[in-house]
Amino acid sequence: MIDRRLIENFDWAILLTLLPIIGIGLVSIYSAVYPQIQANPTHNLFVRQLGWLGIGMVCMFCTLLIDYDKLQMASTWVFLLSFLLLALVLVIGKEINGSKRWISLLGLQFQPSELMKIAIVLKLASHFASQDISFYPSIKQLLVPIGLTLMAVLLILLEPDLGTAICVLASAATMIFFMGIRWRYIAGGLLTGAAMIPPIWLHVFKPYQKRRVLILLNPDLDPLGAGYHIRQSKIAIGSGMFWGKGFLNGTQNKLHFLPEKHTDFIFSVWAEEWGFLGCVILLILFALLILLIMRVALRSKDRFGSLLVVGMGGLILWQVVINMGMVIGVLPVVGITLPFVSYGGSSLVILCFAIGVIQNVSMRKYVFHHR
Repeated sequence: MIDRRLIENFDWAILLTLLPIIGIGLVSIYSAVYPQIQANPTHNLFVRQLGWLGIGMVCMFCTLLIDYDKLQMASTWVFLLSFLLLALVLVIGKEINGSKRWISLLGLQFQPSELMKIAIVLKLASHFASQDISFYPSIKQLLVPIGLTLMAVLLILLEPDLGTAICVLASAATMIFFMGIRWRYIAGGLLTGAAMIPPIWLHVFKPYQKRRVLILLNPDLDPLGAGYHIRQSKIAIGSGMFWGKGFLNGTQNKLHFLPEKHTDFIFSVWAEEWGFLGCVILLILFALLILLIMRVALRSKDRFGSLLVVGMGGLILWQVVINMGMVIGVLPVVGITLPFVSYGGSSLVILCFAIGVIQNVSMRKYVFHHR
């Protein structure tokens, strides 16, 4: 028998904000792969995305059935599994465009780095929820979460997948800031980060990643090579003007000038067809979603629940910031999808799980979990 209070505390505002975002994603993917749909109406990326969406919704619903308190006990095992899969993908992973990010499971391509996004949030939330860790933790208490995060980030960088690595790092930092961090630690972290830039640039970044950063600083350095993606993205976004060109009428999209249009640059497809007005609507929806998520975090009755929601919300927030910054040319092209909008099975299922965890915390906010 389901407790009536669980249903009463379900946050319908989050779901009603999420559904239009998913709808925008489906409309944009349909447009991006329209020639493929015409050639094969039943077997195409749009149909596959609908299948992934169904799996994601089932995953979200199943997440609601288990008290989120049990996730704390499973956090270490989920992190170890994710870490093992990240190491495994470097050995047996399928290489696509020079990167090893995918493992084949039951005929489906799966990205272990997507699972690590969730795993690091679970592990850090569990760690900080311990009774012996107070707000404004000492540097000694921060060594474990920082060490775990850097280990995960390093494995993701070796794939290489700079976008996901930044997202994981930013989400972990968001949780640490939520716990409270002293200014001297921030200054020390910034100095350490600055000192790490040269060795990372020389020994970790691949040549194509270096070119992307240089292109950001000088867009005309290689307009037909490394700078091609961002130039075409800017043209698509700018050509949409205020009202947009209309559904299926984007020329950059239709004429195949826009690369990776169903994944990394899906926002450019939406902007070209629906213009400035469509972009504002999507931005408002994302902003509202993040605000509603933070409301759940503030209303949670225990630290573990609050940290879970902050971490899951951080995943969505930073992925939106990085993707949109990338496609408008203020951040380097790092290859990261727009949450709930871009095509991608692993990402969509993991994000649906994240929303399920957030709703789980909201539904059980009347229960106090003793730590």
